[in-house]
Formats: sequence, C-alpha cells, structure tokens
Amino acid sequence: MRPVQFDSFGEPVAQAIDEQPTTASRIALRSGVGLFWAAVVAIVAARAIYFDPALAERFGSVAALLRTVVGV
Repeated sequence: MRPVQFDSFGEPVAQAIDEQPTTASRIALRSGVGLFWAAVVAIVAARAIYFDPALAERFGSVAALLRTVVGV
C-alpha cells in the first residue's frame, strides 16, 4: 500500500496508477537535468573567469563605513 501524499495546503494528492515512464519522458527529464547542470557550470565558470577582486574590496569598505556610521 502506498503512503498518502499531501500538497502544500494539506490536501491529499490523487495517486496515479503504476505506469512505467515512457521513453520520451525519460529523455525529456534527462535533457532538462543536463541543461540545468550545464547552466550551473557555465555560470560558475563565468563568475570565476570574470571575478573582479576590486569589487569585493569595495564591499568591505562599505561595511566598514556602515560600522562607523552606526557605531557598532
């Protein structure tokens, strides 16, 4: 017996009949997952390549200025 699943509002979710996923749905799922992780790798690589240390130093100076103004 399958456990009852609930949506975010606490309503029971209708259980589907045990069906094997089709080949097309498996290909679409794997393509989507691959596309997502390719985008993650591209974004992280671009951030590493175009990282500007001067920008990070400016955040530190703004934080020091705020500490001075607030008096913490």
